[in-house]
Amino acid sequence: MTLKHLGQTSQLPATPDEAVLDYVPNPRPGALYLVRFTAPEFTSLCPVTGQPDFAHLMIDYAPGETIVESKSLKLFLGAFRNHAAFHEDCTVGIAQRLADEMKPAWLRIGGYWYPRGGIPIDVFWQTGEPPKGLWVPDQGVVPYRGRG
Repeated sequence: MTLKHLGQTSQLPATPDEAVLDYVPNPRPGALYLVRFTAPEFTSLCPVTGQPDFAHLMIDYAPGETIVESKSLKLFLGAFRNHAAFHEDCTVGIAQRLADEMKPAWLRIGGYWYPRGGIPIDVFWQTGEPPKGLWVPDQGVVPYRGRG
């Protein structure tokens, strides 16, 4: 297994498509557990105005054979900083790439976007029903009221 980022000096990818996500073997194969990544300062660009958009992302997954290496995920998410796409495209695209490459037992994402034009847009996606017996806590992000 050759990792591109862990223990290496890594540059922020110019685009999400150029980002390389590293995966390592699940350290607890056969165990049913949930991994949560929280990205409270996610940014991308509006594809119409070029203005920045901000979101609080919550990614939950039950590992299959591999887990995503966190530094590579951080760099992947950071690559959206200059990427122009609608909220729905960013949120669902992140989840689908992780699901396609990592092949978790289950994955969901909550994209809690801060308002533009006075309307917050929250985007949710999951691979299907969570496995029976998996503890899936609430994501804990309240509906927009000056999120904090």
